[in-house]
Amino acid sequence: MLPRIVVNLKLYRESSGPRALEVARAAEGVWRETGVLIGVAPSLLDLWRVAEAVEIPVYSQHVDPVEPGARTGHVSPRLLREYGVSGSLVNHSERRVRLDQAAEAVAMLREEGLQSILCAGDPTQSAAAAVLRPTAVAFEPPELIGTGIPVSRARPEAVRETVELVRRTAPGVLALCGAGITSGEDVRRALELGADGVLLASAVAKAPRPYEKLVELAGAVEIEG
Repeated sequence: MLPRIVVNLKLYRESSGPRALEVARAAEGVWRETGVLIGVAPSLLDLWRVAEAVEIPVYSQHVDPVEPGARTGHVSPRLLREYGVSGSLVNHSERRVRLDQAAEAVAMLREEGLQSILCAGDPTQSAAAAVLRPTAVAFEPPELIGTGIPVSRARPEAVRETVELVRRTAPGVLALCGAGITSGEDVRRALELGADGVLLASAVAKAPRPYEKLVELAGAVEIEG
């Protein structure tokens, strides 16, 4: 199951090392308390120990379409699986890859039974990304990332269009949105626009009390059934 909320911890000092574990455990605690599944994407330096420490989904921030072997500085889908990682972000705006690389990475993650969250910057790119059949397409306008201006408020029509295009292009592929998501109201609005979930970063990663922030965000998600 894909989380309704995915937190990218990036390479912030505030969410690296022991703090990565703190945020991940906070996310796990909120999941147990509320039933809202939350995933985290720690830096590669923290990935293995976070995946070992919690039961919620843990994602790599990047993956390369390569097998283990004589390679330097690469991240292999097979090793992600062996280390207990749930999947990976692909083509985040801060870690772009070519279309052919994205396609191969998504395919290799699928072969390993891992989830892929393929990022795209606009509705048209999102539709093209959906053709690759990732687990989810995450629509994040690059100009809004890190601004605190939520995409669900600044560009609601683009969120709605993205959701419609993704579902029409590839039924079964989920549609997330992100960029500037900082509050429970931002999450609520994104879900009202049709998104299946949100991808966010600094609102949680840099929060002095991540548990409280995650409780707020999870409170915007209605649990089905």
